[in-house]
Amino acid sequence: MADNKRALPALALGAISPLLLVQNAQAGAELSAGVWWVYQYVDKSDFGGPNSAFDADLDRETGGNFADPAFILYADDDGGYGPWRFSAEARIGRGSFTDVNNNSSGDTFAMHKAWIGYEFNDHTLLKVGKSQVPFGWKTGNFWPGDGLQGGYGDQMDVGFKLSGDAGDFHYDAAYYHQDDWGEDSTDTLDDNGHWGTSDSYRKLKTGVLNLDWRFLEGHTMGASVQYGRMQDLTADTASGRKADGEHVAYDLHYLYQRGPWSFKYRFVDARRDFGGLDAFLASDAAPADEEVKTQRHVAEVMYQNRNWAYYLDGGVASTDTRNNDAGDVQFYAPGIRYKYGPGWLYLEYLWSDGDIDANGDVYEGNFNAAYVAFDFYF
Repeated sequence: MADNKRALPALALGAISPLLLVQNAQAGAELSAGVWWVYQYVDKSDFGGPNSAFDADLDRETGGNFADPAFILYADDDGGYGPWRFSAEARIGRGSFTDVNNNSSGDTFAMHKAWIGYEFNDHTLLKVGKSQVPFGWKTGNFWPGDGLQGGYGDQMDVGFKLSGDAGDFHYDAAYYHQDDWGEDSTDTLDDNGHWGTSDSYRKLKTGVLNLDWRFLEGHTMGASVQYGRMQDLTADTASGRKADGEHVAYDLHYLYQRGPWSFKYRFVDARRDFGGLDAFLASDAAPADEEVKTQRHVAEVMYQNRNWAYYLDGGVASTDTRNNDAGDVQFYAPGIRYKYGPGWLYLEYLWSDGDIDANGDVYEGNFNAAYVAFDFYF
């Protein structure tokens, strides 16, 4: 749904920073900050090894580990600049959920978002910069529930977005020139690792349309579509870095909210055509076929009681890509969230037998892990 912010690491901070703002000395601007880290225990993994962060044998020996610390800074307007709006979020540390090999900073510092906006009226806002791609909905957990949405979950791309409301309808129309800052960054932080790498390919010149209709009290139906190009980053010369690839995806979603209960469902049909990216297709990172086709069904149910929330995310994904013999893969991610005052505690478990790779295709692989996430905002 449009630019909704969720609960983190991918998330939590963005969702709550407006509630924890600290007044800046300069009128019209507000600053806030936060920290988070995660305890993780890998119970089962096909991705083991002495240098792997997902080694189940190692975690059974050590009892898991505390990982992914981050310090986060937020800056937002408070309405003191007339029709002008702005919002930015900078993250520092391994818990920034950024990939140093594929981001624009080359380090664990990254900009999750940074946009300037103009409000034409109370119902219409134009944003310029890095903002939430209006495609389906975002999860309410810390991160394991993103699951098989990979590539179409919490996307943060760089471009222009017009959002508005008209009666029971909400709409978004956007153009994203690239998926991150710089000439070759493919890192959008929370939803990274699903749109190539800095030495393979990247997404660019993408148009997005989203429409949501609240047709009954508590019931919303919506549809999203995005279409764009993909650029070859494997080639050694600028002339070889053609933007001849194409990507297209459709999303149909439904949301229910009544009292303490909420339910979300989405279906995503995605296709990526790498034809024309000759250097990439000749590399070891190439997909099973030049045309990658997948479908995903994802759902979330949540019950909230005062400071507590209980939720379950799950989904299934399948591939129609030639030469990819992966079967249907599933994931489940139950969790509990508790608001203790200045922050949240999350207790979550992820069970999966597959995921989405950097080319947007399905692969099989068992992975089970438990997480306890801590955050604090001030």
